Amino acid sequence: QVQLVESGGGLVQPGGSLTLSCTVSELRFNLYTMGWYRQAPGKQRELVADVSRSGNRNYGEFVKGRFTVSRDNARNTVSLRMDNLKSEDTAVYYCNANGPTGENYWGQGTQVTVSS
Repeated sequence: QVQLVESGGGLVQPGGSLTLSCTVSELRFNLYTMGWYRQAPGKQRELVADVSRSGNRNYGEFVKGRFTVSRDNARNTVSLRMDNLKSEDTAVYYCNANGPTGENYWGQGTQVTVSS
């Protein structure tokens, strides 16, 4: 059974940093585009960042250089380093695996709250 397990969420002050991690099991990790999405209350889920199996990175427009996505194929892990966090970054962050034939998997989500 495919599992995506996120960690690293929490409460941080504006301007602070957090790193989210997602470890994947029962999946040919190196074949998947790995991504992070987020959903704030009352809003649609949106792409934060993803990294393809070839290492190409793609970011949401709101990121503006503040976040970095990376993957470790040896450890089946994708990470999201978030710097200069703002209150509007408060959301549940979800790990996503998108496969070469359209299969799609989600983690359970981790809460990120940016507040003083």
